[in-house]
Amino acid sequence: MWIAWIEFDILLGEVHSLKEKRSLVRPLIAELKRRFEVSAAETGHLDQHRRALIGAGAVAADRAHLVEVLDAVERFVAARPEVELLSARRRDLHSED
Repeated sequence: MWIAWIEFDILLGEVHSLKEKRSLVRPLIAELKRRFEVSAAETGHLDQHRRALIGAGAVAADRAHLVEVLDAVERFVAARPEVELLSARRRDLHSED
């Protein structure tokens, strides 16, 4: 069994409050879950209104599938006009490691 995750550090555009931040981050997370069937959540920068850390993870029988899924997730987040992707960090792990 393979486990993989990716974490995005993103900068939000014209956001002036945590409420406005939520209105951008929540739909992004929901779309990641729906479109790519991954687990996703806001994982950091919770008290900053212009920054967010968003993590996504998945489990599969083979590593190649996970690489494809995380590549697609990264392309999707990078293409969003309302966010600027500052960095993406990923890791995969086999259950026997």
